[in-house]
Amino acid sequence: MSLPPLGGGGRLRIMTRKIFQAQAVPPHRRFSMCWKLPVLLSLCLSLLAIFNLHLYYSSSAADTVRISAARRRMSPFPLSFRGPPKIVFLFLVRRDVPLDFLWGAFFDGADVAKFSVFVHSSTPGFQFDESTSKSRHLYGRQLNASIQVAWGESSMLEAEKLLLSAALDDPANQRFVLLSDSCVPLYNFSYIYNYLMASPRSFVDSFLDTKEGRYNQKMSPVIPMEKWRKGSQWITLVRSHAEVVVDDDGVLAAFKKFCKRRPPVDASKGKLNWKLQQQHNCIPDEHYVQTLLAMKDLEQELERRTVTYTEWNQPANKMENTGWHPTTFTYASAGPKKIKAIKEINHVYYETEYRNEWCHTNATLVPCFLFGRKFSRGAAMRILSEGVVGPFDASALLLSTMTHP
Repeated sequence: MSLPPLGGGGRLRIMTRKIFQAQAVPPHRRFSMCWKLPVLLSLCLSLLAIFNLHLYYSSSAADTVRISAARRRMSPFPLSFRGPPKIVFLFLVRRDVPLDFLWGAFFDGADVAKFSVFVHSSTPGFQFDESTSKSRHLYGRQLNASIQVAWGESSMLEAEKLLLSAALDDPANQRFVLLSDSCVPLYNFSYIYNYLMASPRSFVDSFLDTKEGRYNQKMSPVIPMEKWRKGSQWITLVRSHAEVVVDDDGVLAAFKKFCKRRPPVDASKGKLNWKLQQQHNCIPDEHYVQTLLAMKDLEQELERRTVTYTEWNQPANKMENTGWHPTTFTYASAGPKKIKAIKEINHVYYETEYRNEWCHTNATLVPCFLFGRKFSRGAAMRILSEGVVGPFDASALLLSTMTHP
């Protein structure tokens, strides 16, 4: 009995069925694929996680600051806070805080609701804890995103921006004091707190730089010559000015490219030294914040002076082309008479502007300096023993020294 011929549709169904049968996966292969797919997916996720970690740890200081600033600006919550406004002490140090015993006594006499502490160590990974610091106020206050810093290079600016950015995450932080590892307080906490909070201005040493030729014409037009300023690195900012510094990218980029320290004389380079010494000798941290705030037309919001005292001396050998350098205070030179003399300074003269800057806070004439710089451990010990920062407990310090050699 012959079957009727199939139409085109019938032949197509039979051919399709045969193709699917030919491509069917055997049961043992299906089982193999079932466990391989999760393994492959897990492997991909692991690789992605490793890649993200690499990006996190290899991100530059600028990226860290930029992400923090963007997060702060995009926050749906108002930057309000309860309680008193805080001073945040920002330590820029090589490794640890060598005068931590003095700062510990200073912070012990303070209301913990009125201050914050952050430390940028130029030794990435350094941790402040019971084994590395004599002051409990420093425990865990290091920045994890720290970088290696070299004097006279733009890395110093990046470290400052990292400190400011971290401190801005707390809306209660309203005054930002930048300190070195050799800085000491010249008054107790209460006096310093009232002094800084009484003024709505930042304290930024800033003056016209007309003699040293550090301005590089290649900075124009990003940085106009008439806005070029010089001053002490050790600044105290109000919150709005700290935000200006953290949010800046353009001026910092120009500094990185055109404001560089001249290399020191190297006898092995012979005649090449002459060419090297013709370069601009620009120290970024002595110009950046001052110039940036001038460019933002914020100078009328500043007390154009620093609150950190530095004593400068010319080199002993006048033939040396090293310029002025800061004096280091020792136990012998940091006696009560010297500290009293520093505290009695009430004005600063700026030669390039023929300007006497009388020291005010909120229109009241006050002593100029709250902190001193370049103090040795012996000098800090003497300040502590004289009761400058508050009551001195020698037995507690001795116990702390024995516990943390």
